[in-house]
Amino acid sequence: MNVAIVTIGDELLAGETVDTNGAWLAEQLAARGCTVERITTLPDRIEDIAKVVNEYRAAYDAVLVTGGLGPTHDDMTMAAVARAVGREIEHHPEAEAWLTEEGGYSADNLDEGTTYLPAGARMLPNEVGVAPGAVVESIYVLPGVPAEMKEMFERVATEFSGDPIYTTTVVADEPESQLLDRLADVRQRYAVDVGSYPGEFVRVKFRGTDPDAVDNAAEWFAEQVTVAESDEE
Repeated sequence: MNVAIVTIGDELLAGETVDTNGAWLAEQLAARGCTVERITTLPDRIEDIAKVVNEYRAAYDAVLVTGGLGPTHDDMTMAAVARAVGREIEHHPEAEAWLTEEGGYSADNLDEGTTYLPAGARMLPNEVGVAPGAVVESIYVLPGVPAEMKEMFERVATEFSGDPIYTTTVVADEPESQLLDRLADVRQRYAVDVGSYPGEFVRVKFRGTDPDAVDNAAEWFAEQVTVAESDEE
């Protein structure tokens, strides 16, 4: 299952807030066997969000959008997603019913727009906050507040799956530039993904859906390099 993640917020692009949501979602999806192909951060502009979401929903099996939910002036994500799929945004009776019956809110006290979702959307309750999320076709719209986003993702986590991904790491005590020939060799010998990450040592990570191929690649590579005497993984 190939997935794209879209995080929304002017504050992210200004560097005022760190985008931990994208990293957390990518980790959760990878653990479920999904392949994250894109993580894109966009400003609070309807046209930008709608354009990218529409492009990604055509290219990937699912799109997760986080941030910009609620009734305030800069919360534009629901309207943008509705535009991306050619739907109107409208009052969602189920969202209001959940907020008033389960969330403990009075309908008179809910800000205008809180219960508005794209037409025909599946409402996702917000157990931690107020603004509901939604599923529209293959688009999952989640809050930007990390605690709210995480709780809501758990509600739909079983809808994301793929072949399990196995990983193992070899820590090499050689400069990365001197490993290029053996990195090329291991890629040719084994059908696995290989990534190298330099630091004090060079961490070479092997990833794939075949655990034997991953282990064999790592074992072969470890025999070709000077392995660091380190517990780093």
